[in-house]
Amino acid sequence: MSAVGRRTVAAAVAALACVCLLAPGAGAVIVTLPHGRTLSYQPLAGKAPIGAQRFDAAFSNLDYNGGPVMPSNTNYVIYWEPPTASPAFPSDYRSGIDQYFGDLAHDSGTAGNVDSVATQYNDVRGNFAAYNSTFAGSVLDTNPYPSNRCGVGAVPLTGACLTDDQIQAEISREISAHPTWPRDLTHEYFVVTPPGVKGCFDSNPSDGCSAGTTASPSTQYCAYHSAGNAGSGASFIYADQPYVTGDPGCESGRHPNGSSDGALAGGLSHEHNESITDPYLNAGWADHTNGGAENGDKCLGSLGASLGTAPNGSPYNQVVGGHLYYYQQEWSNQGHQCLQRFAFSGAEPTAQFTSTPASGNTMNFDATGSTAPGGVAHYHWQFEDPNTVIDPTTTETETTTPAVQHTYSSSGAHTVSLTVYAADGTSIGTSRVIQTGHSAPMPSFTTSPTAIVASQPVRFTDATPAVSSESWNFGDGSPLADGPTPTHTYDLAASFNVTLTVTDELGQTGSVTTPLTVRAPVSVPGPMVGPGQPAGRPPSSSSSHRVTRLHAVLLRLRTRVSRRGRYLLITVSGAGVLRLGARSIKVNRASTVTYALKLDRRQRTLLRRHHRVVLRARVVFHPAFGADTSRTIKITLRP
Repeated sequence: MSAVGRRTVAAAVAALACVCLLAPGAGAVIVTLPHGRTLSYQPLAGKAPIGAQRFDAAFSNLDYNGGPVMPSNTNYVIYWEPPTASPAFPSDYRSGIDQYFGDLAHDSGTAGNVDSVATQYNDVRGNFAAYNSTFAGSVLDTNPYPSNRCGVGAVPLTGACLTDDQIQAEISREISAHPTWPRDLTHEYFVVTPPGVKGCFDSNPSDGCSAGTTASPSTQYCAYHSAGNAGSGASFIYADQPYVTGDPGCESGRHPNGSSDGALAGGLSHEHNESITDPYLNAGWADHTNGGAENGDKCLGSLGASLGTAPNGSPYNQVVGGHLYYYQQEWSNQGHQCLQRFAFSGAEPTAQFTSTPASGNTMNFDATGSTAPGGVAHYHWQFEDPNTVIDPTTTETETTTPAVQHTYSSSGAHTVSLTVYAADGTSIGTSRVIQTGHSAPMPSFTTSPTAIVASQPVRFTDATPAVSSESWNFGDGSPLADGPTPTHTYDLAASFNVTLTVTDELGQTGSVTTPLTVRAPVSVPGPMVGPGQPAGRPPSSSSSHRVTRLHAVLLRLRTRVSRRGRYLLITVSGAGVLRLGARSIKVNRASTVTYALKLDRRQRTLLRRHHRVVLRARVVFHPAFGADTSRTIKITLRP
């Protein structure tokens, strides 16, 4: 996420407490066909449906929809050109596209081209759409095209026309022919066809057909991407690239390399970047609010500044793998703009939220735990719910405060997605499934031991049933802890509020805060007896000492002076053997042991001359259970 400069939120946005978004008045660049398949296409220039490039109400940004991004991308190109295809590919077309994918792989991991812009977008699995690109090669398929299923009126009857079903079948056939070609989220297949071959999404031309057909210009596409499986097996990520070089509705005609540049500007780069950030369509990063615009759609026709002029006189705005290219920019949330290249700087936001039932199917959500550089400026919520006119499955709400409430139209499982923004648009997303129509968990916990002493480890145990995760706040400023049985040690004697937040198996959260009193330890300030010596200020005739922990046994020491003599009293809280100098005594239970402090001749002389004497001795306690503990203690006596 590059530091293209932070921009403050406009005053009108800063004052916004909650904006519930309305649907645009037309279709989207992401379309769902009547039979349920979803596709994302690059429309003709100036023919994008209303709302396709419009932005959400508070930020002109992409929002996270809860699905995956591609953590890496290995790319395959299938050139489908039977011997009877006429006209055939231009001589430089296939080699130019191969060069492009090879150059992307060569510069993988750098910030030098538009593929770097996608690296700011994450998913709930912890992945980012990394610029980690590999070109696995291309194949030429000379099998004949299947029969035309595009429907009456789509193209001249003599032209070849391929539907999306037929494109998917072609990819599935090639995957079967190449056992090492996988179906997963890190590989993408590009089907490229020569001039004269058209396409339609299905047999109804009004649903969408390729550029140059007789379909309505408002439904024509230059290229599209999706995820499919051709009716069997795991899904694969793919894109269809018809031949659009020279079509002003799809590309500018500026070709630093040759005819293949028409494919790059006419959809190949556009669909490649959208596949990385939204491979399953409206599940990754998209401006779902305003018609499903993805990162490429927001920058359709935006080329940015030229970097120079190629030897053939064409301008170029990208240098990839040492070659010159000219194609569109991609959308950057950080900075709210289209960019040619991107390098993240600054701190990354964090996104988290809790959910608790209110009443019925109403849920309360709280993202207070989220963070962003300079503070969170904006929260974008998506609630999967069929009660909205925006989309049959999603309701969106934007807030500048972390708490929001949503009432679902029905009980059951719902996906909730949250995007957190800093003021400059730097973003992060998270998502999880919650369950409505169920009560929130009622957390409770126990401690061991029950009497807590400073510097002594405490084991906390979650006693809440059917819990999938725990978060502990021990109230002393220490980092949060996870898990059902964390151990924590308090450094100070004081009262602390311990908060346990749990998430149950249905996605509901509940919290409980319990005050905890931590007592001071009994300390042995400096364990006694030995040669006396002058000391400073005279002490009182008796002194009390704090109690410290000797493993599982506590000691309390104090002195007592009477007419009969001077004594040291040591209180132990358990069984063991107590030794002071050469003397020892066995203790069977918690009790107080009294030692007479007898001074030798030299010590008595020091006491008489200096009015004080310091005794030092080593106190050793051998507890019945646990390791020995020893201290050197000191006590000052006066006449």
